Amino acid sequence: MKRVLILLALFMTTIGPFQFANANANTSEVARAQFTSAIEAREPVDKVNVLSNDVNKIYFFSDLRNLQGQTVTHRWLLADKVMAEVSFNVGGPRWRVNSSKALQTGWVGDWTVAVVDGTGSVIAEYTFKYIEAGQ
Repeated sequence: MKRVLILLALFMTTIGPFQFANANANTSEVARAQFTSAIEAREPVDKVNVLSNDVNKIYFFSDLRNLQGQTVTHRWLLADKVMAEVSFNVGGPRWRVNSSKALQTGWVGDWTVAVVDGTGSVIAEYTFKYIEAGQ
């Protein structure tokens, strides 16, 4: 028992009493994000990676951490062209937001949503494929 207490004391003085538990406490990030066919109770109902162009709407969900007080933007891009921007005022340390995009059948290709923080920096990017029906 004495040996265990000595090892514990050495461990605690090496890392500090709360350093390990709080290592990511102030990290701004997108904790979760995905494309989905719908949002229910502020959560995505499924995960969409490929979408056929006979469907004309998609949602993007993101769970933001430690971005309170900032305006965060979902920037929708097709072939590096900005197609839409939806901004949110983040009110707390954990903030779930979603945006949607109405799609036209001719807009096939790789779509990206860039999550942009209040400083204008892209903090995460996510992509789905919009394909011709029947492929």
